[in-house]
Amino acid sequence: MKPYDLIVFDWDGTLMDSAALIAESMQAACRGLGIEPPSTAAARHVIGMSMLAAVRHAVPHLPESDFPQLFEQYRQHYLARESELRPFDGVSELLAGLEHEGRLLAVATGKPRVGLERAFLATGFKRHFVATRCADESRPKPSPDMLQHLMDVSGVERARTLMIGDTSHDLQMALNAGVDAVAVTYGAQPRQTLEDHPARAYLDSVSELAAWLQVG
Repeated sequence: MKPYDLIVFDWDGTLMDSAALIAESMQAACRGLGIEPPSTAAARHVIGMSMLAAVRHAVPHLPESDFPQLFEQYRQHYLARESELRPFDGVSELLAGLEHEGRLLAVATGKPRVGLERAFLATGFKRHFVATRCADESRPKPSPDMLQHLMDVSGVERARTLMIGDTSHDLQMALNAGVDAVAVTYGAQPRQTLEDHPARAYLDSVSELAAWLQVG
């Protein structure tokens, strides 16, 4: 592995074991409106997109006039179980190890800012990150805007930046920004989908990611 000064993480499905709840909440929201829910694969595929883009992709037959109702149904289902969410095993040690080694860490997420701040309060992970960027603050993935902002804020060039994520949206964002990427296969999208997009590695666990990053 070449050295990276800035390591940018996706949140849901990469650091937090939340993909199942997000997909189930999307499906439950659709049922609440009396419409056919997307398949689990389709609901998991849109994780990482902005909410608007996710609904357009996963529920293409839904009139946009019904989007506010769907968003509210989703919010209610998700918040009712949000306290159940936990980071993947090994994430706390990984972040602490990278910070100890002097790496700059950041987050680029499809979550809105209010959702990320709730997650930070629940996990205590905010202290590890020098910068974060959310979907309601930039053009959403796969636009390079989030990564460009994080590089600008941290003062790190493209060649020294790494993006780590669990979806094709993360990998395409990295490609669009001209930075290297690593895919983790334990999150929202399966390895087969991720391997259709360029990455330095495709890793099946947090422990494999730590080993690849040479932490510890």
